[in-house]
Amino acid sequence: MGNSLLRTDREFFELYERHVDMVFRICFAFMKNQAEAEDAVQDVFVKLLTSGKRFDGEAHEKAWLIVTTANHCKNRIRRLRKEREIVGEGMEEEPGGFDVDEMLQVILDLPEKYKLPLYLYYYEGYSCAEAAKILRISGTAFRTRLKRGREILKKDIALED
Repeated sequence: MGNSLLRTDREFFELYERHVDMVFRICFAFMKNQAEAEDAVQDVFVKLLTSGKRFDGEAHEKAWLIVTTANHCKNRIRRLRKEREIVGEGMEEEPGGFDVDEMLQVILDLPEKYKLPLYLYYYEGYSCAEAAKILRISGTAFRTRLKRGREILKKDIALED
């Protein structure tokens, strides 16, 4: 039984190492705050560990983590907004000094429905069909969001010049 647990620990650590940076980038894209993103990353991996989820391969684990991370962040933001309304305090809006490349920072500022399609397509290298499946939307809807997201990016970048 000791070997089984060790193998499970090793597998989990390897999975964590493969995907922690991606999960953090997604969390940061939603949370826009390094501390909140780090907390969300921890929550996602605890959820994975306690779920006992097994994957059919690396693509399956990556897709599960992307969807779970996005859903977790959306739920966390809703809870934080409700808490803020109840308490009357604001959540820190600035990224907290985290150094991201300029294009990713511009993507972080896009409306929520365009962030993840652009991220999956450009930063994770998914095809439109694969990313649409991950987001559980049609290929047409994905391509439309990608196109509109790019149009917004072009306008934002032109305004900065």
